[in-house]
Amino acid sequence: MADYIHGATGEWEVVIGLEIHAQVTSEAKLFSGASTTFGAEPNSQVSFVCCAMPGMLPVINAECIRQAVRTGLAIGCKINLRSVFDRKNYFYADLPQGYQISQFKDPIVGEGTVVIDLPDGQTKIIGVERLHLEQDAGKSMHDQHPSQTYVDLNRSGVALMEIVSMPDMRSAAEAGAYFRKIRTLVRYVGTCDGNMEQGSMRADVNVSVRRPGAELGTRTETKNINSIRYMMQVIDYEARRQVDILEQGGQIHQETRQFDPATGTTSGLRSKEEAHDYRYFPDPDLLPLEFTQAFVDDLAKTLPELPDDKKNRLIADLGLSEYNAGVLVAEKENADYFEELLELLVKKTGKTPTELATQAANWVIMDLFGALKKFSKSISDSPVSTVDGAELLALQIGGTISGRIAKDVFEIMLESGKNPEQIVEEKGLKQMSDSGELEAIIDAVLADHPDKVEQYRAGKDKLFGFFVGQVMKKTRGQANPQMVNQLLRPRLDG
Repeated sequence: MADYIHGATGEWEVVIGLEIHAQVTSEAKLFSGASTTFGAEPNSQVSFVCCAMPGMLPVINAECIRQAVRTGLAIGCKINLRSVFDRKNYFYADLPQGYQISQFKDPIVGEGTVVIDLPDGQTKIIGVERLHLEQDAGKSMHDQHPSQTYVDLNRSGVALMEIVSMPDMRSAAEAGAYFRKIRTLVRYVGTCDGNMEQGSMRADVNVSVRRPGAELGTRTETKNINSIRYMMQVIDYEARRQVDILEQGGQIHQETRQFDPATGTTSGLRSKEEAHDYRYFPDPDLLPLEFTQAFVDDLAKTLPELPDDKKNRLIADLGLSEYNAGVLVAEKENADYFEELLELLVKKTGKTPTELATQAANWVIMDLFGALKKFSKSISDSPVSTVDGAELLALQIGGTISGRIAKDVFEIMLESGKNPEQIVEEKGLKQMSDSGELEAIIDAVLADHPDKVEQYRAGKDKLFGFFVGQVMKKTRGQANPQMVNQLLRPRLDG
């Protein structure tokens, strides 16, 4: 899905790399015991280490190390048994130390690859260059005073995993798919909550353009994008901007840019620093980080079934379509809901998982997800539990209610919180399956429409659907559709 831009002088190819910053799920910061809870009062979660008081020494949080290794394993990267923390020197008002403790030449996680699913059904392999640990800076607050900037150090020292891709993406769609895949992986293994609105996952977007097959062009980096939609807008705008400059005989300058969501445009922030500008050197307060392969192997055992493996299993073992399986595994909570629902449904109906899986998946994806979107709820807050969802499907599969009535019952469940059996009893919605009763209703329908009966018998077969509809109307949708079909046709043909 290469995104070729058609300029006045020919085609251009977009080259994209992402640096994803994912906040490590940990109760304490990377080098201190200060809390990482989101939303606290400014400067209420700051230790002496966080605010760089003289003589304060960093102490590595072992949980952050474990989480970084687990993330590397989930992505499929090489885990480096020896890594080094470096000082990255630069000066911002919200960086109290005057440097950031990061990793440069020897990161904790090395190269790997990620397979992404594209909108056209194809897949593509994207290279991952590295994952390194670093501490976050504080936050400059420009809206607290008319002429002064305040600084909140609650985020200072929070552990970040920076996941750096290779420049392997060629379109905004590919970049979006890659970001979603990384987000899915870290959420599956519980190493980052992936909450972009709270800033716990964001991306720096590197974009350059070139003639197809030519050397890489000069790139720009747009910082701190906290929305996949915005990230894709950055790529589209920045690629077009660069092509326009080059076609007019200009040059692209390597620089850091910022994105304005209101206009969908980027603007220059500062010239882009090279690695040597940061004067990296090993942090003298921290020894090299070393652990054993046994440590890594033990952490690998803690990983859950990962999304690609789960997707392949749902397709191979349960016969789900690739689309349905992909939708279900995109979020771990969705997959967990589906599998719990299916297990309950098997117990209630006595049928096999393979017999029930597609119907259960369709209900979850179409009915439940549609309702959750309407009410702006996540599946964790679903008003319909797996128990009630399985009961509703079991009533339909067992013939107690029809598919149409099941949809009505589901709507009542969403509004009332009642279980489906209670609703069916209270409203008298049980499906009519008594052949004698249905035959009488069919006879009444045929007697009411003698002209249509005559037309049907003269060869107008499409009228069969009309008669089915009339029977369903007389029974307020409660007639068993299969029985109606079985009983109606011989009477019409006779």
